[in-house]
Amino acid sequence: MADWLDSVLPKDCPRNSGLAIARLTEENRIGRGGLTLTSPAFAPGGELDPCFTADEEDAVAPPMEWTAPPPGTQEMVLIVEDASVSPPTLHWSVWGLAGQRGKLLEGEVPPRVGKNAKQNSEWLLPAQSEEDGTHHFVFQLFALELPLTLMPGASAKDVFAAIEGQVSAAAVLTATYRSAGDDADDWEDEDDFD
Repeated sequence: MADWLDSVLPKDCPRNSGLAIARLTEENRIGRGGLTLTSPAFAPGGELDPCFTADEEDAVAPPMEWTAPPPGTQEMVLIVEDASVSPPTLHWSVWGLAGQRGKLLEGEVPPRVGKNAKQNSEWLLPAQSEEDGTHHFVFQLFALELPLTLMPGASAKDVFAAIEGQVSAAAVLTATYRSAGDDADDWEDEDDFD
């Protein structure tokens, strides 16, 4: 496991050696050139709103914003994984993002999206049961020295292979999620009007 993950991830987030940042980059690339990743929808380490999870019917991917990467960056790649399981569950892989300061709006369809853990090319909605407890999602942004030539729908294996050795800088943002459960049980059936 990369020991430096302690300096990147919150204390309560599992140190999962399968995470993309542990596999594809080094500590000295994290935040290089002042690169940061944030979201207007949650604070670093904060909880994902139900509108980004399977708890809501019309859920979408959360908005993301990043600062300018180091000069010479050709492309940005965003990978989101659940660090609370091993190997990490891939929820989103996005590329084709310009090598500059940028953002993805809430629910925006990115330029290119790869297959997630369910083999769909979309944001995989967090959907843990109450018994699973809190899960930690790691949003990982990579600045690449060369553009990717992958077609939309590429496998995680192909995306990771294309990124390897091309990362000039990276940024990390974490969020938590715990299922709200089924609130329907809290309501009593009041059909009897006697």
